[in-house]
Amino acid sequence: QVKLVESGGGLVQAGDSLRLSCAASGRTFTSYGMGWFRQAPGKEREFVGAMTSAGTTYYADAVQGRFTISRDNAKNTVYLQMNTLKAEDTAIYCCALDRFWSGSRNDRDYEYWGQGTQVTVSS
Repeated sequence: QVKLVESGGGLVQAGDSLRLSCAASGRTFTSYGMGWFRQAPGKEREFVGAMTSAGTTYYADAVQGRFTISRDNAKNTVYLQMNTLKAEDTAIYCCALDRFWSGSRNDRDYEYWGQGTQVTVSS
């Protein structure tokens, strides 16, 4: 059984940093691509960034240069470091596991999802 568990969300002020974690069981991030998505109230789910099984990362324009995805293979955990947070970053953040190695900007390409963690940025 594959399970993804996010943690690390919270309430911060604009300009602050936060690090989210996504711990996986049942599959390893070194074999599958993964992605981070977010959904704000009243909006559609939005791609944030992804990492291939080889560790290559890519990001949405809205977070490029502020957010960084990294991975701890020993812990089978992926992190989303979020710096210089803005009010518009407020959302529920979810990690997802791809069916293949590459990750994707399309949420339909992901097979497994975590339950999400709330990030609220006050201005």
